[in-house]
Amino acid sequence: MKEQVRNNIEEWAKEKLISVDAGHDWWHIERVLANAKKIHQIEGGEWTVIELSVLLHDVPDPKFFDEEQMLLEIRDKLQNERIDTNVLEHIMQIISHLSFSKGWSENEFDSLEFRIVQDADRLDAIGAVGIARAFSYGGHKGRDFYDPKIIPAQFNSAEEYRNSNGTTINHFYEKLLLLKDQMKTVTGRQFANQRHEYMEGFLNQFYNEIGDVL
Repeated sequence: MKEQVRNNIEEWAKEKLISVDAGHDWWHIERVLANAKKIHQIEGGEWTVIELSVLLHDVPDPKFFDEEQMLLEIRDKLQNERIDTNVLEHIMQIISHLSFSKGWSENEFDSLEFRIVQDADRLDAIGAVGIARAFSYGGHKGRDFYDPKIIPAQFNSAEEYRNSNGTTINHFYEKLLLLKDQMKTVTGRQFANQRHEYMEGFLNQFYNEIGDVL
């Protein structure tokens, strides 16, 4: 892939994401790309597919955009940049199946590149950065960060998950603490272990500090 093509796609995606919250901004893309490089160096895979999927993966995020419309725009952009058809279709499959909410979908997809991109994205959702992103997004949505009267939910569908307005602390139990065991590459699981432990330590400290007021 020519560097100019890659840069064109990056600039296009960056412009699309300019209005999202701090947890999903371009620095998130940069961090996921760094994670993907580390995993790719060990696990292999086609780097062009991995890189372009990372650059584009949040453009159709239904939290911020019309997913179907954005997927159409992504396809048009890749076609306009003359991305090989097989590469294009692989990228579209990856970004269409990547998010946590897709876990309830019956339309499954799998490839090494998909596993790497998904693990790289999920690594950025846990650990110190994951904690910061969780509270950033909770504040963006105007959610309470903690309410002992609201217990973590158990979701049975993507719709239930997307429509949840639970607290940020509950989000740890509803998603973040589950991600370690959902990593799909050996390398991703290794990276996830330390970040998972950090979140557990944070929650222990959190409950220690609020214990006197409950």
